[in-house]
Amino acid sequence: MAEAQGLPAPPPVGETALKSGTFDGIAVLITGAGTGLGKAIAAEFARLGASIVVASRKEEHLEAGRAAIEALGAPVLTAICDIRDADQIARAFDEAEAEFGLPGVLINNAAANFPVPAEDMSPNAWRTVVDITLNGTFYCSREFARRHMAARTPGSIVNIGASYAWTGGPGFAHSAAAKAGVKNLTETLAVEWGPHGIQVNALVPGLFPHEDMTADIRSSLDRTHDKDGVQPALRVGQRQELGWAATFLASPYARFISGHTLVVDGANWQRRSLTNPQVVTVRDQMGKGPFDPGASR
Repeated sequence: MAEAQGLPAPPPVGETALKSGTFDGIAVLITGAGTGLGKAIAAEFARLGASIVVASRKEEHLEAGRAAIEALGAPVLTAICDIRDADQIARAFDEAEAEFGLPGVLINNAAANFPVPAEDMSPNAWRTVVDITLNGTFYCSREFARRHMAARTPGSIVNIGASYAWTGGPGFAHSAAAKAGVKNLTETLAVEWGPHGIQVNALVPGLFPHEDMTADIRSSLDRTHDKDGVQPALRVGQRQELGWAATFLASPYARFISGHTLVVDGANWQRRSLTNPQVVTVRDQMGKGPFDPGASR
């Protein structure tokens, strides 16, 4: 592959594709915006003039999100919110509306995930991931839509999806099933709420390594010796690239895009080999021993 060079690197952090001030006067509520990709998305909206509402159930994540947005000189509000609880979501929207007015954009970024063979997964693990990832996305979207319908104002929702919503996700049965639900929910709500001026899209990130990855997911990445070389782009994503995609989908320039899922992964999810590799079980990939029927209930 001596001639291969991959996709070019993106512009540096701080560059913007949209006009300065695109989101002036608009509040953007982002769940899980205190860490990782959510924080990166929040930063790109802030650079374009938005007021940011960071919603999270962990105080330390709220403070991290606040610090990141304040460093950019943008207005920011933090709201304690467990998105499994519709009442907490309503309170977060109340706080946002009192501070900045009704948020014009909702980014459903918060999710739960961890690798586990399906046969080892406890009922509680299944419920928790589905409750946060799918139910929480719906509860937040419903609160946002009901307020905009009552106010007769337009709005934009961007859900964060995953490519295994199409392909299945061995080792992540709970998350893959929930994200498949998010993809379908995106398409359904776009049709239902379009007449009310609410567009609904989804954004699927590829591999964007960041410091807030959980230890179990990072350990899986660490077993891949060259993260760039296994991507068709010959590089991983840089977080601002996902933020740019989110700001475009929620911008005035994408008003006729709704019900769409945009994958930002350098074509990695479409990669196929000419010949099938040897099958390695999920247990073996995770370094687990034989299944113990008494270990997980």
